Amino acid sequence: VQLQAFGGGSVQAGDSLRLSCVVSGGTFSNGAMGWFRQAPGKEREFVAGLRWNGILKAYGESVKGRFIISRDIPKNTVYLQINRLKAEDTAVYYCAADSTGKMNEYDYWGQGTLVTVSS
Repeated sequence: VQLQAFGGGSVQAGDSLRLSCVVSGGTFSNGAMGWFRQAPGKEREFVAGLRWNGILKAYGESVKGRFIISRDIPKNTVYLQINRLKAEDTAVYYCAADSTGKMNEYDYWGQGTLVTVSS
């Protein structure tokens, strides 16, 4: 199973951006998907997660109200909508899959996609 994240770029503060994570080679229909980010010099941070059945969603405290996670089952894709971008959102964003569905044991990771926000 492979995860491929894309959609990052250089944007201005206040802009919106949508990141995508495509799952190929399998599915996580009983699992969960998540987005994490790592800013320069900082530890990796949980951003958002959801159970693939869509019933449970969770967000990191620093992004609540601005980030929205969603999924498209036929496309086997998870999205992260980022609104009202701030300079502190600058980071490499990673998508990950938790095959257990517990949303705390992410065992598959994609490559990152860089988001750079200019103020």
